[in-house]
Amino acid sequence: MTVQAATDGVAWNAFVAAHPAGTVDHLWQWRHVIADALGHESLYLEARRATTVVGVLPLVLVRSRIFGRSVISLPFLNYGGILADGNDPDVVQALIDAARDAASRFGGSHVELRHTRRQSATLPCRQHKLAMLRDLPASSETLWTALDRKVRNQVRKAQKAELTVASGGVELVDEFYDVFSRNMRDLGTPVYPKALFTLTLQTFAREARVVVVRHGRQTAAAGISLTFGRTVLNPWASSLRELRPLCPNMLLYWTLLEQAVADGAEVFDFGRSSPGAGTHQFKLQWGAVEHPLCWEYVLLSRPEPPDQGPSNAKFDRAIAIWQRLPLGIANRLGPIVAKHLP
Repeated sequence: MTVQAATDGVAWNAFVAAHPAGTVDHLWQWRHVIADALGHESLYLEARRATTVVGVLPLVLVRSRIFGRSVISLPFLNYGGILADGNDPDVVQALIDAARDAASRFGGSHVELRHTRRQSATLPCRQHKLAMLRDLPASSETLWTALDRKVRNQVRKAQKAELTVASGGVELVDEFYDVFSRNMRDLGTPVYPKALFTLTLQTFAREARVVVVRHGRQTAAAGISLTFGRTVLNPWASSLRELRPLCPNMLLYWTLLEQAVADGAEVFDFGRSSPGAGTHQFKLQWGAVEHPLCWEYVLLSRPEPPDQGPSNAKFDRAIAIWQRLPLGIANRLGPIVAKHLP
């Protein structure tokens, strides 16, 4: 068995599509999106037996002025890590060893593997995030009747408030970003550059969709979905706080779910959440089921896995300061800072 840098994106995507744990985040195209939008190089490793691909591992070499150098699979996205044919432990270990070597050459302090399940019994693992998934029925009518009465009432409230819905592609990215960037400022989180979403929608033109909910001429909520096989993932969504009494976020998610059913999807992935967070509770009310994630770590120059998320109390003051920034300043500074927050 050999492990090497992959060069054939077609073969890579075919392996990802055939693997039961493959996700849209594992696809080859993300290496170009992340490089062009966020400035980070990638190293996509493949394991082969003779000429047959038996495992893949997408890696991004992150140079952060805040956290230093690290190697992550995959930053800025929900999932990543190793896909091994038949979960072969020899393939898993060979890819871990190759990732360790790559991180050492790069000068990284650690490798972070954002797995959906434990792949190695010897690596330290953090289970601080949950994937939130809901199985979908064959019809939107069945889905509607299965929803909690409170959820249905809130969707009806939005409809009675004469909120309107539009779906499309990259032509709606400005509306999406207007809502998303304001919500990120309100949360105290630097916003990603608009280029990340523009390139995502252009690169995955067939798989990606933007949904916007409008109140008159104002965009009240917006989200992006990505289809992979029989799963629809919603990685990004936001709504305006001042319009939340009209429930535009509820109409947004009902529309995303209804469209997923119409497209023949079998699973709706609400994206990851931190246990107990507001987004966690919001997704539970839609019938999402918790699936604990396992982020595994190869440690090179640090004694324990990093805790670099906003739930870490040491970032409370920075979050509070960011929340008070004027929106224009937050939107100028955010994309500069966010690329250093993987």
